[in-house]
Amino acid sequence: MIKLTFCIHRLPHMTREEFQSYWLDTHGPLVKKHAQALNVRRYLQHHPMDHPINDAIKKSRGTPEGFDGVAELWFDSVESMMEPANSETGRAAMKAIREDEARFIDSENSPVWVGQDHILVGG
Repeated sequence: MIKLTFCIHRLPHMTREEFQSYWLDTHGPLVKKHAQALNVRRYLQHHPMDHPINDAIKKSRGTPEGFDGVAELWFDSVESMMEPANSETGRAAMKAIREDEARFIDSENSPVWVGQDHILVGG
């Protein structure tokens, strides 16, 4: 199992609340609709909590501002992730998702990568 991970920054004109609402209620269902065509095994969105603990952690570690969210898409392999590019249905699904991402994601400032988990604690 591999993951495509996005560390997302919202577009500058959006509030965090607008961003999270759009991401969860509009983009999420779009990804779900196209998941089979894209060979997505699992899709999750991680929304940061608006809680003072986040400021305390950031201050204690001297870290920069965080992301507006993190998305993970799980695939069986790199090959299964790339396979949809070879079909009309897969290309159409990728196009629809990328066009929607342009409505709320600052792509130039949102890192993305393919990786593999190494579980060290828990199951």
